[in-house]
Amino acid sequence: MTVELVRRALDGDVDAFEELVAGRIESMVRVAMAILGNEADARDATQDALATIWRELPSLRQPERFAAWADRILVNRCRLTLKRRGRRMLREIALSSEDPPGAPAASGPEDVALRRHALAAAFEELDAEARALLVLHHLAELPLVEIAARLGIPVGTAKSRLHAARQRLARALERDP
Repeated sequence: MTVELVRRALDGDVDAFEELVAGRIESMVRVAMAILGNEADARDATQDALATIWRELPSLRQPERFAAWADRILVNRCRLTLKRRGRRMLREIALSSEDPPGAPAASGPEDVALRRHALAAAFEELDAEARALLVLHHLAELPLVEIAARLGIPVGTAKSRLHAARQRLARALERDP
């Protein structure tokens, strides 16, 4: 179904394009929000990405790879937004209801708020690529093969960069208890 919609959109069918992206918009905003930490910036980056996807659609050689191609454009828009922003912003990152293995249990709402703040501050120290890798893997729950395709890098590179991003995040968390 998706491949057929992509083919129709490639032929200039605006309705097919709208149907193709309608189901993806909210997940695109969530990914952009996790990378950028600001809803307005996330929505702007998503809108810019959608305009670029429509404009560049004729360059898509493999319709079955539409999702990976579109996500790569979104991540690149987020990178540009971070570069243009030129300032650091605090973001709120929702922690899961379960604590990671070995983490001390939260003792109350204040402890949870402090942990969220520490995680947000540590995440802010990461570059756009590290943020994208962590978001795509842990929030979007994509396998490494898909992450690599969406970022346009080899799987081994995605794996090593994800590992490095986790290490940088852990070091940043250790510095800000």
